[in-house]
Amino acid sequence: MIIDTIKNASKYFSVHPLFEKAFDYINQLDLANVELGKFDIGEGLKSIITNNPGKTKEASLSKFECHNKFSDIQFCIHGKETIGWKPREKCIKENGGYNEEKDIQLFFEDADTFFELTDGQFAIFFPEDVHAPMIGEGEIKKLVIKVKI
Repeated sequence: MIIDTIKNASKYFSVHPLFEKAFDYINQLDLANVELGKFDIGEGLKSIITNNPGKTKEASLSKFECHNKFSDIQFCIHGKETIGWKPREKCIKENGGYNEEKDIQLFFEDADTFFELTDGQFAIFFPEDVHAPMIGEGEIKKLVIKVKI
């Protein structure tokens, strides 16, 4: 997992060949007026832009998730989002099997740690990172870029 601000995104271009294109996409958007929805960016990149009310910790942990085929760049456009995290190697109680179509595996687990993202901050979750996003109060406007691994 990586946590940082958009100003430092270039430090992570070497981590994955598509990260530079993903962050260029973010930097080209008019974030205040960006259209909500799901978009195919091309070359193994998809974006999901939402503006939803935050969830309780319990609601988010009920869908404690990780992915096998994609890494997530989760970027906070506006709001204050708390995210739970735990390494996949420590998760043993599966919540259903792996859904290949949606590329999601859920777990019945508690997070090892929680952290906050605010405007202009992002977290990158790799397949070994189980995460519970969208914890908070009020509206959270965010952009998730799915990066094919």
